[in-house]
Amino acid sequence: MMRKWIVTGAGLLWIALAVGTGAGNLWAAPQAAAQDQAKPTYTLAEYNAYKDADAEQNPQQKITKLDTFVKTYPNSTLMPYIYPDYFKTYVALKNYAQAIEYADRQLALGDKIDAQGRLDAYYFRATAFYLGSSDKTFQTPDMLTKARDAAAQALKTLDDWKKPDALAADVFAGAVKTYRTAFTTIAAMASMSLKDYPGAATYYKGLLAINPADPATHYSLGVVDLQMTPPQASDGFWELARAIGLKVPNASKVQDYLKNSLIRYQQASCDKLVDDQVNELLTLAASSADKPATLTIPSAADLQKARDDTANFLPALKAGGGDGKVMWLASCGLEYPDVGVWAMGDAAADGDTIDIKVYRPSSQDPDAAQKEIDAATDPNMDLKVAGQPEASRIKKGDQFRFTGTLVGYSQNPFLLTWDKAKINTEDLPEDKAPKKGPAKKGPAKKAATEN
Repeated sequence: MMRKWIVTGAGLLWIALAVGTGAGNLWAAPQAAAQDQAKPTYTLAEYNAYKDADAEQNPQQKITKLDTFVKTYPNSTLMPYIYPDYFKTYVALKNYAQAIEYADRQLALGDKIDAQGRLDAYYFRATAFYLGSSDKTFQTPDMLTKARDAAAQALKTLDDWKKPDALAADVFAGAVKTYRTAFTTIAAMASMSLKDYPGAATYYKGLLAINPADPATHYSLGVVDLQMTPPQASDGFWELARAIGLKVPNASKVQDYLKNSLIRYQQASCDKLVDDQVNELLTLAASSADKPATLTIPSAADLQKARDDTANFLPALKAGGGDGKVMWLASCGLEYPDVGVWAMGDAAADGDTIDIKVYRPSSQDPDAAQKEIDAATDPNMDLKVAGQPEASRIKKGDQFRFTGTLVGYSQNPFLLTWDKAKINTEDLPEDKAPKKGPAKKGPAKKAATEN
């Protein structure tokens, strides 16, 4: 299988924001108290130590200064400002586990931070998890569950977030979009790794609500749909086709995955029909953003049901439509034994192959079948017999049975083509050609008698 996660354009955007200014850098650091303000809950030395650490540009030295601050002032009321410095710096240092730890410490402060401060912590936690997700330690059930639950809680917090008066409406809307993309992406990723496919599908649909044209999200949703029990086949195959139509990275590999998934889902015998379905999906998905309401993808169980419905074999193929499509998909490439038919003409040799045009009635009732045969003017089956020269003895009107592989279907005019056909030897006409025996010798001539 391909990599589970394809970085989306939106994903790259929110990561860049996190490493740079950050979508959540909207709240102010504490200021030195003016004389007319209430007495602060921290000392001037404490404040200056915080400011010194906060202003440090060298990441390693910044961490050292933050550690010194925490050791010196373990119960400081400035921790809501210290912890963000920690997790942002650890993201820059690519120490994603530590970034998550300090984001969680910030979130554990509860009511000591406002909604905007919680969103900032959730945001950098999501960023750290995203960037560190290739690490095996991030793929444990515990880490994945915490990531999913944190992202879900972040989305609830975001829904309750009110626009600060100081923020312009467009800035607020952009921040909401960036936050929602980050949280929904992590919730989807973690849910999928936890094999919570219905949950993952919900989150991927949420991402498509943000950006309907993101091919990577369509791909991931398609994978999730096909992993469900039972598979959401028509949705899954459609999403994969949409991803290809929107130029998903490695589109050829995605198409291979689509085809192989379809083969496993249907277990059909004709490769060409699988290719035809893939091409139909790609054509539809390239021209429409919405899955057609009539799109159905028959399963292996559907095909087996059609195979078992032998009485409806010819009627379904003749009628065409949805039932005919399923019956043909179920039948093509299969070998059928002892198919009873009537010859509509003499067998004709075509090189090493003998071609016989035949007719088989649709009705199973003997009287109705005979009437159908009597009224038939054209064959409805074409047999290709190889390696059985005696089949050339078949003449118009002969009734016989054959075993063959169904390889061709035309609805109008209706004709089924069979390959590798073998006539039941019990039904072959006798060879009426006179048998040639050894030549008879004439009577011996008598020798002449001399007088």
